Amino acid sequence: MTKTCHSIKIADRLISADQPPYVICELSANHNGSLDTALQMIDAAAATGCDAIKLQTYTADTITLKSDDEAFQITGGLWDGRTLYDLYEEAHTPWDWHKSLFERAARHGMTMFSSPFDTTAVDFLVDLNAPAFKIASFEVIDLPLIRYVASTGKPMIMSTGMADEEEIGEAVQAARDGGCQDLLLLHCVSGYPAPAEDYNLRTIADMEARFGVPVGLSDHTLDNTTAVASIALGAVAIEKHFTLDRNGGGPDDSFSLEPAEFTQLCKSAKTAWQAIGQVDYGRKSSEQGNIKFRRSLYFVKDMKADDIVTADAVRSVRPGYGLPPKYTDKIIGARVTQAIRRNTPVSWDLLKSDV
Repeated sequence: MTKTCHSIKIADRLISADQPPYVICELSANHNGSLDTALQMIDAAAATGCDAIKLQTYTADTITLKSDDEAFQITGGLWDGRTLYDLYEEAHTPWDWHKSLFERAARHGMTMFSSPFDTTAVDFLVDLNAPAFKIASFEVIDLPLIRYVASTGKPMIMSTGMADEEEIGEAVQAARDGGCQDLLLLHCVSGYPAPAEDYNLRTIADMEARFGVPVGLSDHTLDNTTAVASIALGAVAIEKHFTLDRNGGGPDDSFSLEPAEFTQLCKSAKTAWQAIGQVDYGRKSSEQGNIKFRRSLYFVKDMKADDIVTADAVRSVRPGYGLPPKYTDKIIGARVTQAIRRNTPVSWDLLKSDV
């Protein structure tokens, strides 16, 4: 039975198991409040070989409330001691930068899209002709937002960090109800950073079968191993955070990849995809030159015409110009047709025809 190959298309790029992995470079908050740094990040990201660059479109006021109440304070982790409002005020990408960022990406021929966090961000991104939308893990339970994004008719990517099976199903249904035709899920663990053992990558294939959509990986581990391994388990896309300097002091710098690492991710993901290939027991082109080094049968004694081949007269050795060793039992006891010098490969024409 042929496996169904689910796919979506973003900016004329087909994303499916039959195509190289779609690698998304997440700029996140690592611009550290500098437009110049953000533009440099786009330049550097474009050089890595990634397929798309992603922003986040929100303000502190569209994502939280300005409050010092305990519920709005962060305890533990990277952002311990911050209030949500202060963190997002620092981390957001100013909306008046977006046009310049989209233009810089276009100059490199790069696809750029964003994660909107409310309906005003959706409308803003539509005006910028964003070719797709990403729903962040923390928003995957915001079904009204998902339906609103879906109503644009643009392809959607949804991260599933923290969401259980029922919540993912509700999000998928909301997207479908809103009119979304092209949907990609990203298996995700919303830890910053997340340990590899939390990822349970076997979930990727189950998620694809359960929800009938292509599935990728949003990776928050500290290296590329988990992302590359996910390709072998069916991930069609990889999203990873990007920074110019992991020690730059930005909110997400510590769990982001620097340019050289991101370049390696793009190369390794493609290599992993190429290595998976398809079921094929045939001899490969790279093996052709080595066939001669397989074992075969050689005469190891001088023989006269009509001599009987004894067990000590032939051996299985390299190279492979003689008969395969599987014929050893047939050859022993046979008579030779002519005089044979030792180190001659065994062939059928040197043996009597009754063999």
